[in-house]
Amino acid sequence: QVQLVESGGGLMQAGGSLRLSCTASGRSFRSYAKGWFRQAPGKEREFVAAVSASGGRKDYADSVKGRFTISRDNARDMVYLEMKSLIPEDTAVYYCTANYQLSRSVDEWDYWGRGTQVTVSS
Repeated sequence: QVQLVESGGGLMQAGGSLRLSCTASGRSFRSYAKGWFRQAPGKEREFVAAVSASGGRKDYADSVKGRFTISRDNARDMVYLEMKSLIPEDTAVYYCTANYQLSRSVDEWDYWGRGTQVTVSS
């Protein structure tokens, strides 16, 4: 069974930091671009960050640029999202995803994890 599994979510006060991790099982995603999306209650799923297969290209949503960092470890077939200076507006379920190429469109990503909840209190 092909899976992407997120971990590292939780409850954090505003200004704090969290690191999300995503591991792959069932197949290799080393040659895929990987990304993070998030979905807040009552809102559509939105792009957060993405990294190319080699790790050489990264893209960030304007709302997280300068606060979040995406990275990957191809030896472990993992992708991470380091989140700093968290604000209540970052509260959402965060999803790990994989695709052949970078994209900001949710419809263009093929593989998805089940998500991990991040809650930021003020």
